[in-house]
Formats: sequence, structure tokens, C-alpha cells
Amino acid sequence: MAQKLTQTQVQTQTQQTVQRLSQQQMLQVKLLEMPITQLEQRVESELADNPALEPTSFEEHHDHTLDEPSNMDMGFNESEEQRDEREQRADELERALSIMGSDDRMEGDEPFYGGSGEAIDEPLWREETSFYDTLREQAGEYDLTEQQRDIMEYLIGSLDEDGLLRKDNDTLCDELAIHQNIFTTVEEIDEVVKILQRFDPPGIGAHTLQECLLLQVARHDEGEEKQRLTTLLTRHFDDFMNKRWRRIATALKLDDEGCSQLQNAAQRLNPKPGAPLGETVGRSTQQITPDFIVDTHDDGSVTFSINRGQLPELRISESFTELTQSLKDTKNPLSRSEKEALAYTKEKVEKANGFITAMQQRQRTMRATMTAIIKWQLDYFREGDESQLRPMILKDIAEKTGLDISTISRVSNQKYAQTRWGTFPLRHFFTDSYTTDDGKELSTRQIKLALQDIVNKEDKNHPLNDEALKNELAKAGFPIARRTVTKYREQLGIPKATLRR
Repeated sequence: MAQKLTQTQVQTQTQQTVQRLSQQQMLQVKLLEMPITQLEQRVESELADNPALEPTSFEEHHDHTLDEPSNMDMGFNESEEQRDEREQRADELERALSIMGSDDRMEGDEPFYGGSGEAIDEPLWREETSFYDTLREQAGEYDLTEQQRDIMEYLIGSLDEDGLLRKDNDTLCDELAIHQNIFTTVEEIDEVVKILQRFDPPGIGAHTLQECLLLQVARHDEGEEKQRLTTLLTRHFDDFMNKRWRRIATALKLDDEGCSQLQNAAQRLNPKPGAPLGETVGRSTQQITPDFIVDTHDDGSVTFSINRGQLPELRISESFTELTQSLKDTKNPLSRSEKEALAYTKEKVEKANGFITAMQQRQRTMRATMTAIIKWQLDYFREGDESQLRPMILKDIAEKTGLDISTISRVSNQKYAQTRWGTFPLRHFFTDSYTTDDGKELSTRQIKLALQDIVNKEDKNHPLNDEALKNELAKAGFPIARRTVTKYREQLGIPKATLRR
């Protein structure tokens, strides 16, 4: 008996649990991502927006010692000036509550008042703008989705000191998923990269030097010079890099004057579009505010403190808590305005409590992360020798702290640590590992330092090619493949042998 196969469609309902971040969790994430300078501005903004939140003063905070952990105790007292400010805020609150429920509305915008009580007609800004902030401001001029904006933030943070994005889109796609919990596609990253490449100065966000120069040429006015530069960089880039101008002149059919003009035009292109930006916007690229202060003592112990900068300790305004309690305790029925006042004060107090909790959580997470980093890299913090940096990735610190990898990534991004050996981005202490054929795990930082040392000591008249560098590294105890040597050499910005003569 023949069997007949039939295909049917059945519609069923299933219940899926979708994990979403609460508003409080989103606040904690945002605060955790911010370096100290941005956090100071965020706290100032919150104090201005929420009258239920007020600052108190603090004397100093103690170091956190790795060998003998101690709490960062702080002593607080209220100055006369702060007491006057609190009383003024209470008066403003009473005036605001007194007109609640009224149908009258003020027309026009109210002036913003500074601490002196005088109206400020123009916005305040810092005199110096960092490279990062300048690019972020330009990003604000584009209509990006929330995901595109997050990707753009990561791309800007991934630029090297020359302003180039020396990672391919596949690598960026993986990093966003692992480190930022952002799941995207290579095509979406490519779209955001193209937007980044429209920023100033021209050439920003290019993956390679060739692309960087072509992006700059693309902004030139149409004409013969633009055409010749484009041809030079697309068809004769290797000759250009090796300064073979005779071959270029022959290929482009240029006389001596034409070749000289092309050389001058090429020399006006900037191979490092990110480098001069610090000079045009102030010295902020050199004036880094560290988020951690790490002290290495003569006895070998290492301590650190979290830089609070100008951050005050926060608390709930007494006037709000007293008003809320009095309205709750009243035995008479509440009027409409009193009900609105109670709802208003409760909302502001809850928001203030949430902000204080998020700030406290940020401190705990920062402390736990830095403690784990220093313990892992203790030899480096004691000696300052980069070759002693052990292989360490985000997952290692996540496992040590019990925190999520994305949390460790947020702590490590855009933040700096001041040490006896200099001030470094937190990412400086993370280094990948390279596993040799015999299973030995080596720090990529150690390999790169050894490679740089070999190049520095080579005979400049007879520079070593990548195969020779591979052999020298093997003698130094770093047996790696030649293609890996090429990769690390390019990451260090070391030209190939023919260009090092």
C-alpha cells in the first residue's frame, strides 16, 4: 500500500522570556561607561534637574590596599555655603509647590541660573575638547539609530593615535558582540564606518593608509590634480610608497614639471589625520584625567584609589523627605495641589535614590575590576616592565570578579590609570596570548616588544625582512610564524625592510 506524504501548517503560541534592562540598570550601565570628566558633568546635570538631590562635602578618601583591603571611608561635613544653598533650594521647592495645580503658565523660556544666582545668557563649555569628544560631536550631526550610535561610539574608541581604524569589519563585528553585547552585521558596521569617514579631519576612520589618502583626495575639487592623485594612489601605490617617481612619471606620461607638481600635491596629504587634531583643539589629548591612581610602594605593595575628581557625595534633600512625610502623616483629606505635591516629591526622591544607588554600584564595580587587574598584573605594577604583562583578556577579569564580560569592557573603555611608570588607558593592561606549536602561551605584548627591540638594533644599511625577523625572534624565545611577524610589524607601524633603509 502506497503511503502519501502531506504537508500541513499549524499555528501555535509559545511563551518566550525576553530579558530587558530596567531603567535603573540602564542608568548604571551609562554611569559605568563614563570616565571621570564625563561623570562630573553628568552629576552636575542631575543636581540641576532634580531638586531632591543635593551634594555634601567630603574631606578625602583612603587608598584601597590589595594586601589588606579596606573600605574607602569618607568624612562629611556641611559648610555654611552649602547650608545656605540647601535652604535656598528648599525655598525654591516651596515656591514651586505653592503654584502647583494652577492653570496659569509662564510664556517663554526661563533663564538658566548659575550658582551665583545671576542669569547666564550663553552656555558654558570647557576650553579644551578631546579628540574623542570632537568626533562624538560630529556624530551628533547625523541621524543615527540607537544601535548605530553605539557602534559609532565603539568605532571612535577603536581609532589608533593616527586616527585610523586598523581593524577589519569582521573583527569589529566579533568585538562588538563579545565586549559590548551588540549583535550586528558586517554590512551595518560598514555603513557606520562610511559615516565616520565623512568626519573631519579628512581621512579619519580609514582602515589602511591607502584608503586614508584616497578619502582626502575625494574631497578635493574636481580637476586634473584630483584625477592624477587618484590614479597614483589606486594604480601605483606601491611605487608611491617606495618613492619610484621615475616609474610613476613614465606610467602617467608626465614631464619633470608635472611630476614635481604631483609630488607636491601628494606631500600635502596627511598620513596621520588624528595626530595634529590635539594641536588645533588644545592640549587635552595630553592632559588626561586618570580614573585610578595606582601607587607602588618601596616594600613592593601596591595600592590604588578611585579618582573622585570634583564629585561630591550625594544625598536626598531633607526638605523633600520632611515634606513627603508631613503629607503622608496628615489626617485631613489631601487637596488636589497637595496630592500633586506628594506625587511630585515621591517621584523626585525615587529618582534621586536611584541615581545615588547607581553611583554607589559604579564605585563597587570599578574597585572590584581594578583590584583584579592589579592582582593579575602585579609584577608589572611593581617593576614597570611591559614584558612582564601576562596574557589577560576581558574574560579573565570577568571570571575573577564574577561580573559580566560586557561590564568589564565598560569599565576598561575610555578610562585611565596613573601609575609610577606613567598614565595608561586601562586597555593597556590587557594583552592577548599567542600559543606556539608546542603549546607554550606567550604574551603578544612581549613578542611585540622583542620585535621592536630587534628592529631598533638592526643594521640600518641592511634591514631584516620578515623571514629574518622571524628567525631572530625564535632565537629570543618567541617561535612564531612569519605571517604573524608581518601582522605584528604592521600593528607596530614598522615599515617593511625596503622602506627602513
